[in-house]
Amino acid sequence: MLRYDPEERPVVFQIFGADPVTILEAAKRLQDFRPDIIDINMGCSVKKVSGKGAGAALLKSPAKIGRIFNLLSKELSIPVTGKIRLGWDTDSLNYRDVVQAMQENGARLVAVHSRTKKQAYKDSANWQAIAEIKNFAQIPVIGNGDVTCVADIARMKNQTGCDAVMIARAAIGNPWIFSRKDAAEVTLAEKLQMIRRHLAANLAFYDGDYGLILFRKHVVKYVTAVHGAREMRGRLVTAKTVAEFESIVTEAEENLAKQPVNPHP
Repeated sequence: MLRYDPEERPVVFQIFGADPVTILEAAKRLQDFRPDIIDINMGCSVKKVSGKGAGAALLKSPAKIGRIFNLLSKELSIPVTGKIRLGWDTDSLNYRDVVQAMQENGARLVAVHSRTKKQAYKDSANWQAIAEIKNFAQIPVIGNGDVTCVADIARMKNQTGCDAVMIARAAIGNPWIFSRKDAAEVTLAEKLQMIRRHLAANLAFYDGDYGLILFRKHVVKYVTAVHGAREMRGRLVTAKTVAEFESIVTEAEENLAKQPVNPHP
């Protein structure tokens, strides 16, 4: 999980844990892999993480967060950052205390997913809270949550004043969003070309069949909204070999070539 291609720099390793000393020991080991940044996960809401006092559970204790950043910022030779949520639930929106504890103890940046732990990914993200954090924070602020299209990028920056926008789920199947291009603007030909490129990169990076297996979840998103997507998706995710996968993509390209010219899928 720590492997990366040098072209991916800047590389950030995000770690989670409940004990400051253990987190420090892990971070020191990670430095040997030469990441550009170590990031502390204070936003993960899944039970297997937050249930052990890590991830979003750290938000309950700004004092512990302060200790973590104090230790790491003193002991590491690379920047330490953190990703947070607004609090455990709507009755404990303590993001101001959390950000204050971070920046007073050496944090270099904070990324804000503008929901609580209890919300997970439900309800609308609270962009006003990002704006509030940006107004008092002395470190750069990255906004995150409900950025689903190109227009949302500018909208979030305008509404919050954040220094940058973090995109996660909306980029799966539409990496073009980073080039300010929405999924509806991407042609089927472009998608098929990207499928080939992405698969080739996976196969070159991962060992054995693992690259193909990991790519299946991406290809499902790539072909969403494509004519005949259900049948194509079913065939692609069950392809057992690269050759079988390639033949399905080639068939789609041949069928596309037979169709009347259409700028969009």
